[in-house]
Amino acid sequence: MRFELMASMMCADYGHLEQEIKNLETGGIDSFHIDIMDGRYVENFAMSMNDMAYIASAAKKPLDVHLMIEHPNNRIQLFLRHLRQGDTVYIHPEAEYHPSTTLQRIIDAGMVPGIAINPGTSIETIREMLRIVKKVLVMSVNPGNAGQMYLPYVGEKINKLLRLKEEMEVQVYWDGACSADKIKEFAPKGMNGFVLGTTLLFGKAGRTYGDILHEIRSYTDTLE
Repeated sequence: MRFELMASMMCADYGHLEQEIKNLETGGIDSFHIDIMDGRYVENFAMSMNDMAYIASAAKKPLDVHLMIEHPNNRIQLFLRHLRQGDTVYIHPEAEYHPSTTLQRIIDAGMVPGIAINPGTSIETIREMLRIVKKVLVMSVNPGNAGQMYLPYVGEKINKLLRLKEEMEVQVYWDGACSADKIKEFAPKGMNGFVLGTTLLFGKAGRTYGDILHEIRSYTDTLE
């Protein structure tokens, strides 16, 4: 059972960032998840455009850029010029007056368009946008900080979205409080990938990223 694993780089060791990137790629990570926060759409500040640009220059694997910023259309070109064709850019529909315009600019730049939906965002409000985007990033926690607790009611929404996957031709990804039991439950249902942070990947002294990622991929071996 194949599913993607993305490293949440806001949780990485910034004192050794180049080595972190190399170790994650050697260990088998699929992409680098970049959380950009402006202190307005969410209360926290995290990862700057320069952080993103450096990781883009140092990494061979794709970037998965999550823009938690107000009115991304006003600044989208600043981010796109540092990315490579095939990288993914997610916006929050609530953060933009006309999200489809921003998504079209992402498409025109050769990037993969995505939307991120908060725990309080219903599937009904973004259903039409599913025909525009290629990826949906489902937040299982309120956006803005690492290390939060999973919100159980999100599971029902994810199940509803997974039932729409084939009709809408989208891929669905999990972001927030990603634990082993969540991967074991939702990967067999068709979840395409998971963003890994402090719960499973980072801060595990004495273990290599390769060992950790191999273990995570083995979670569903007995289910195939």
